[in-house]
Amino acid sequence: MDSRLDSLQKRLGVRFTEQALLTRALTHRSFGADHNERLEFLGDAVLNLAVSSLLFERFGGSDEGDLTRVRAHLVREESLHRTALALGLPDVMRLSEGEARGGGAQRPSILADAVEALIGAAYLDGGFDRALELVRRLFGEVIAAGEANAWTKDAKTELQEWLQARRIAVPTYRIVGTTGQAHAQTFEVECEVPALSLTETGQGRSRRAAEQEAARRLLDALKASDRPGGPLRS
Repeated sequence: MDSRLDSLQKRLGVRFTEQALLTRALTHRSFGADHNERLEFLGDAVLNLAVSSLLFERFGGSDEGDLTRVRAHLVREESLHRTALALGLPDVMRLSEGEARGGGAQRPSILADAVEALIGAAYLDGGFDRALELVRRLFGEVIAAGEANAWTKDAKTELQEWLQARRIAVPTYRIVGTTGQAHAQTFEVECEVPALSLTETGQGRSRRAAEQEAARRLLDALKASDRPGGPLRS
């Protein structure tokens, strides 16, 4: 594990003075009592502040509403999950045997939580400057290359507008499942467009997050089919 943690720190661009913080950030509650949930709580707040700082620096002419929507786009579970995969976190997570057999090392909610926990650990290890350095490394390139107006609409809004532009009835959403304990539930929501007989599901730590994920997946499918000669072209 030590060599894998060394490799991870190189990818993070951060060397932890207190290695125990790094280990704890990668420890799921199923593995033992010294798990990463408190670090995740702290990291969530630090991530929002760090991303806000980077956005304020990058998009000086944007108003508060646009900056808020861009931040929400960057810190949502889907973005954190992609970041976790790019960092190779599935290979270094500490999970119980049962959780590991159940695919926990690939579960978006677990991996997104671990990214937040790593940011919280970096904050405790070296203060806000260290955490900001890490967040800049993880998200700075995306922020630098982006345009604020490209992130101003969430997936549910964009899906609704896409359908309305084609005179198709708006989608419906319903919860199809929940997992986890009451204080740490994961919701699964189905998004359906009855007129097209299409459905997609999404997961998230809140109903709203799951709805957004389901809407994004359905929107991606619609856009992929909306091409010359495609069955959904209007």
